[in-house]
Amino acid sequence: MATTESPAGEKKFLEFPTSCAAPVPKPEEPVRVVPLAVAGVLSVGLTWYVWASQGAKFGVLLLLGLGLGLALFHSRFGFTSAWRQLIAVGNGQGLRAHTLLLGTAATLIALIAGTGAGLFGSKPAPTASPLGLALFVGATLFAIGMQLGGACASGTLFAVGSGQSTIVLTLGGFITGSVLYTWAYPLLNGWPAFPGVLLADHVGWFGSWAITIAVLAGIVLVTRAVQRRRTPPPVDVVPTARGFARIFRGSWPVLVGAVVLGVLAGAVFLVSGGIWGVTSAFALWGAKILQVFGLHPESWEFWQQKANATSLAGPIWQDKTSLTDIGIMIGAAVAAAAAGAWKIHSSIPWRTAVAAILGGIMMGVGARMAGGCNIGAYLGGISTGSLHGWLWGAFALGGTWLGLKLRPLFGLANPEPADSIC
Repeated sequence: MATTESPAGEKKFLEFPTSCAAPVPKPEEPVRVVPLAVAGVLSVGLTWYVWASQGAKFGVLLLLGLGLGLALFHSRFGFTSAWRQLIAVGNGQGLRAHTLLLGTAATLIALIAGTGAGLFGSKPAPTASPLGLALFVGATLFAIGMQLGGACASGTLFAVGSGQSTIVLTLGGFITGSVLYTWAYPLLNGWPAFPGVLLADHVGWFGSWAITIAVLAGIVLVTRAVQRRRTPPPVDVVPTARGFARIFRGSWPVLVGAVVLGVLAGAVFLVSGGIWGVTSAFALWGAKILQVFGLHPESWEFWQQKANATSLAGPIWQDKTSLTDIGIMIGAAVAAAAAGAWKIHSSIPWRTAVAAILGGIMMGVGARMAGGCNIGAYLGGISTGSLHGWLWGAFALGGTWLGLKLRPLFGLANPEPADSIC
């Protein structure tokens, strides 16, 4: 049975013994100079353009997206894999990292919202999404799609940025599913629901924060108990640099990534007044692509709503979510190239390709039905004290179980207790 001491000698806080020791990380590959140069020039040039043409607020949002991409790749921060490891073999390391991310973001958001702070004239405006059938179905559908597509919303973006060809298919499916939702909006909207619940409206921001932290602590205890009983395989490790170079070229400890991502999520809230989101941009991109080909999604009921119509009529450089999404992909490309991990895979098994596209479509539809994804609904909901975030997470766990049952149909493996890694 492995100890909580890693081969590199790091204490892994909140981790419990596994069936064997995790493998020693291999040295990083040489820097991929050309991809790094291209991604570096693109990040600098695009930031300058957005800052000059749209103003400092939008330029800062793009910079925050770049930071999110760097942190997501360096820490390989996973939502899809974390839920899969927990359900399949009982390894709760990933879910415990989620609690640290959620707790960090919840702390900063409570401070910002409680004081009314904001930059660039923004005012914090947390909202509570409805609690109903669309949320439950959407979260379940999204989680099944995650397990088939191989990535969540944020994972799709940083994987595409790092050159993972299969996930490009997932992103294509994601955009397609988002467009399908906007087309079928009259059928998928207005399902039975109760009004949303924002804890701060009832117990204030300190009370909301305290309840959130208490529940997160309870989740940590539960996952520790599960892991004690099941003694699962350890989580796989990835190549990394050593010493100071690890900051720029290596694999960060997942808990470091959780804190950095939580801080950046709080920064997005401070700059924009709203939570960090991902998937609403996919519907916007899809609609704009249709317009390029002479179609008219602006005539659809979804895009005739005032806020949506404004987004579709304006440039994507004025869309908060598009800016952070684009920043994530470029930031991940910089990080992957610096780590020597930026590679395009030319051979994709056909069943894997089908699963990627189908999973992306399911996530696109599911995210819009549920009012968000693992970022906008799960992270955003829980960190702002909205009950819908907790319910999204609960139904996503159920959807993960269903997704694991479907993965073998597409030649996708699930972790097993006898594996050396999960």
